[in-house]
Amino acid sequence: MSTPSAPGPQLSDVQFRKIAGLVYEDSGIILSEAKRSLLMARLNRRLRALSLPDYGAYCQRLDSRDGPDERRHLLSAITTNVTAFFRENHHFQSLARAILPPLVEQVRRGRKLRIWSAACSSGEEAYSIALTLLEVMPDAARHDALILATDIDPEMVDRAERGVFSGEALKPVAPAQVKRHFHATQAGVEASAEIRGIMRFAELNLHGDWPFSGRFDVIFCRNAAIYFDGPSRRRLWSRFAGAIEPGGSLYIGHSERLDGPASACFDVAGTTHYRRNLHPVPTTT
Repeated sequence: MSTPSAPGPQLSDVQFRKIAGLVYEDSGIILSEAKRSLLMARLNRRLRALSLPDYGAYCQRLDSRDGPDERRHLLSAITTNVTAFFRENHHFQSLARAILPPLVEQVRRGRKLRIWSAACSSGEEAYSIALTLLEVMPDAARHDALILATDIDPEMVDRAERGVFSGEALKPVAPAQVKRHFHATQAGVEASAEIRGIMRFAELNLHGDWPFSGRFDVIFCRNAAIYFDGPSRRRLWSRFAGAIEPGGSLYIGHSERLDGPASACFDVAGTTHYRRNLHPVPTTT
């Protein structure tokens, strides 16, 4: 009869509150008591990677001079990255049929076009936006048209920027688009220089500083706000209101709804699709 294996490191109440507090402070993500087991499962990998014996030692590392860097790894560990090409496809149909055509006409006359994929995870959403844009405007790379893709997780941003996907991941993409914009490599199926030329990638915390001052024509931020508490979520909606051009679009997740003062800044344009109106942006703190 085999001997039962010894239990792994256990997370005390004090340690859980400390780590959950840091996660909330850095990202606005709420880790309730129900998430304790998930947190332990995710952080056990970090303990092994750092050769730390327990969560007490891990908390000491968070307080050390290596703490700021480790807090980034902490966020990477607890972030849920679920994405797919053309997920919630009605958003991309709306983008292609209603939103992009008039914008493309203006871009051809010298206007710039800016689209932001916030919380882009490993990049499938951002590449879906790029594929949609190239279908409407095949020569987008010759104009001032850019898609910004950001995520709080630096590992996800690196994966997105590499633009390498499995054949399974690309199944939702039309075969003609795969043939035109991707090519096979030893690592997988890689996005072409043409599609990557209209994309920029960056690490960004939605609850931190945003290092840009211009406005976007379209923002996708889907299935990220569900992890925030009410005040953090409502502040994010207000910041988006200030970052979208009048008449611009905000696409959010299927289980999300705009609430709070910023809801007056948007009109419903479709299923979880909102258009920015001329209502003044509410003050955020």
